Amino acid sequence: MAHVVIIGGGFAGVWGAAGAALARGEADLRITLIAPNEHLVLRPRLYEPEPDLAKVELSRILAPIGVEHLRASVSTIDTDRRVVVADGEEISYDRLVLAAGSKLIQPQDLPGVERLFDIDTLDGARRLTDHLRDREDYTAVVVGAGFVGLEAAAALAARGRVLLVDRSEVVGDQLGPGPRDEIEMALDVLGVDRRLGTTVTQVGDGYAVLSDSTKVEADAVVWSVGITASELTRQISDELDDLGRVQVDQRLRALPEVFVAGDTAAAAFDAEHTVMQACQHATPLGKVAGYNAAADLLDVPLRDFTPGPYVTCLDLGGAGAVFTRGWDRRVMASGTAGADVKKRINHAIHPPVDDAAKILAAADRVYIELPFFPRHEEKATPEA
Repeated sequence: MAHVVIIGGGFAGVWGAAGAALARGEADLRITLIAPNEHLVLRPRLYEPEPDLAKVELSRILAPIGVEHLRASVSTIDTDRRVVVADGEEISYDRLVLAAGSKLIQPQDLPGVERLFDIDTLDGARRLTDHLRDREDYTAVVVGAGFVGLEAAAALAARGRVLLVDRSEVVGDQLGPGPRDEIEMALDVLGVDRRLGTTVTQVGDGYAVLSDSTKVEADAVVWSVGITASELTRQISDELDDLGRVQVDQRLRALPEVFVAGDTAAAAFDAEHTVMQACQHATPLGKVAGYNAAADLLDVPLRDFTPGPYVTCLDLGGAGAVFTRGWDRRVMASGTAGADVKKRINHAIHPPVDDAAKILAAADRVYIELPFFPRHEEKATPEA
């Protein structure tokens, strides 16, 4: 029996499995997802106060659609033999979908690096939550004023004092000027201090040292700087982009028998932009890559990757949220209106569970236009 193997249990991997099941229909095709954990972690929600709420049992998604789950970690991809090695076991494939995700880049030479916290993984978010649980007057230093750092700072400001540090001279540098005024106003409302043009050079017990030699109080230092694709990409291609991602064509094929999705794929969004390492792109990438991997074996026409409009929605805690549309990140909603959009998006990223028809129907929706008008002006409710 032909075999589709999917590496990764995040958004791209799970939706890759669903996409493959959709293309399979009633055909005789085995589909296996390899991931070490039993949950899909909703990574964009790990900044929230209770990170354990940001997970969904994989069995409730995979079992109804007839996908096997091998709980293991892949160490080797042999594209010549069409074999992967997972926890020492060789698994052969006819088509492979690499959707192994990305990870935070930890500083290598920072004194006290072992004291850093992060919200990159569920275990990391749990560690930070447990460290600060039941404390109402802590001081946290957040390193990195990008998307993740801003959401972490805003959430932490609800119960403590927060210092936001970034090498850039502006907050949200990579987000551009579009939402900057709203972000700055929100940080002022939340009382988040900023030290820009600097970074942390040492972390000690209850303190951090900045690059200007200032020593600041810190009950927790949260690192949110830099991200890179899974190192498994190096076993697919020698030509990776600056984020460690594999170049793919419009159908997300990297090699004749290998498709790549999610944070490991350097896929074209349009003629001018490459996809972001974010769930709004990981989800449709997974759906298309999985579908095409199965369709390629079944003589079914393959699909092009056609994502919906690019948006961002930044949670700013007690100051609401800011929602933008387009690559120039035009602000469409902020404050409480933005928070309403963020709430609905966070709900929409939860996949359907326990119902094969709903899961496969969701796998068939690749072009998704996320909300950007207030609820009373919307024509439709978004779907994951």
